Amino acid sequence: MSTHAKRERLLLADLLEAAGPQAPTLCEGWTARDLAAHLVVRERRLDAAGGIILGALKSRLDRVQAEFAAKPYEELVRLFRTGPPKYSPYNIKQVDEGANAIEFYVHGEDVRRAQPDWTPRPVDPVFADVLWSRLERMARVMGRRSPVGLVLRRPDGQTAVARRGTPVVTVTGEPGELALFASGRQSAADIQIEGDKDAAARALEAKLGV
Repeated sequence: MSTHAKRERLLLADLLEAAGPQAPTLCEGWTARDLAAHLVVRERRLDAAGGIILGALKSRLDRVQAEFAAKPYEELVRLFRTGPPKYSPYNIKQVDEGANAIEFYVHGEDVRRAQPDWTPRPVDPVFADVLWSRLERMARVMGRRSPVGLVLRRPDGQTAVARRGTPVVTVTGEPGELALFASGRQSAADIQIEGDKDAAARALEAKLGV
């Protein structure tokens, strides 16, 4: 049975293919080629992927990612579309779904929204609930670097606390937009923000995300 993560993988692969290697993305300093290399390294080179989180491994990650970025772009997209190798934990359905549903959705929007003629992507209610479920679980991690208290709120009133503290800023939007905001794409997210003006400005500039 197909999962949301598998669907998002295919949609992201299509976006990368259509955009071309030199297309800009919302990831600062990265072209579509850089993003494709990141995606492939993340699930095929576990010895280097730890550098995404651990600073001590950052230089190794940068070196390995540069090696992959030098590969033909079509090969990178194909490797990503094909999915992780057998030894990868991302081959476990629960791990793939839990780790990649938001990851691939956000990176898809990184490609889509960096284009001058981009249009909003409709998100069906079922997938919106999936994104919200992941956000509820990951909110504290994604919001840990917020300099102010941070609450994420759906239009129906459901909330998730991303950071405790005062002053408090409340960010309201659909789950997909909140996922972008909490992933550090605040300027690209269609949200409403409430709270002290200075606190809101600090939340908009914070280095959020995993």
